[in-house]
Amino acid sequence: MATTELPNSRTEPDGSAVVRVLSYNVRSLRDDTAALARVITACAPDLVLVQEAPRFFRWRKKLARLAAASGQVVLTGGATAAGPAILCTLRATVERTEDVLLPLTPGLHRRGLATAVVRFGAARLGVVSCHLSLRRDERYAQGGMLLDRLAGMGVEHAVVGGDLNERPDGRTFRLLADSLQDCRTAAPWGGEFTSTPADPHQRIDALFATRGVEVLGCGVPGGHPGVTGTDLRAATDHLPVLAALRIPAA
Repeated sequence: MATTELPNSRTEPDGSAVVRVLSYNVRSLRDDTAALARVITACAPDLVLVQEAPRFFRWRKKLARLAAASGQVVLTGGATAAGPAILCTLRATVERTEDVLLPLTPGLHRRGLATAVVRFGAARLGVVSCHLSLRRDERYAQGGMLLDRLAGMGVEHAVVGGDLNERPDGRTFRLLADSLQDCRTAAPWGGEFTSTPADPHQRIDALFATRGVEVLGCGVPGGHPGVTGTDLRAATDHLPVLAALRIPAA
C-alpha cells in the first residue's frame, strides 16, 4: 500500500521535469471502463503505457473514449501495434511516434511496440509500451528486440513499461533490468504485486528507465488518494504500476 505521497508532476528550475508514468494492462476494455478511468485519473499520469488496448471493431473510438474519460489523449498504438498503446496529457509535446510489429510466430499472438519521443519543457524522453509473449523463448527474443529498438530511438533518456508475462527472476526480466533501471527496485513505493487484483501474488508488470533518469518512487498505487480497491478489482485483470521520474533537461 502507498504510505507516502508520490511527487507531483512539475518542471524544475534547472529545466528537468518530474513526470508521472502509469503502465496498465486494460484487457481490451472488457471490464468496468468507468472504474478503469477513475483509477487512471486518480493517478494523474503524464503518460499512460497501455497493454491490451482494443484491436478490433471501432478500436480507435474505444481507446479515444478511455483517454477522454481519464484526462488523456491518444498518442499512438492500439491495433497498429498489436495491442500496446500510449496515452498522454497535453503537458507532453510530441516529437514523433512509431508503432512496431514484432516477428510473428505461427500459432501465437502477434506482438508489437508502441513508441514515441516526447518533451516536457526542456526534458526529452523516449517512451515504449510493450506486452511480451507467453512463450519463454519468444519472450526473450522480444526483450532483445525491444532493447535494440530503444537504442535506435536517438534519445538519452527513456522509459519502458509493460506486461512482461514474467516475474523478476525470469531471464527476460533480468535482461531488461541489466540494461535499464527496474523502477520498482530503484525506489520502492506502493504495492509490489500486479497480478491478480483479487489475489496479488506476482509481479509481471513493470516500468524501466534508462540510466540518468532519477526514479522518485514506483509501485502499485493501492492506497493512493482516489484509488480504491473496489475500482482496482473491477477495472481489469492486472494492477497498474505508477512511477514518478525526474528527467534531466536535454
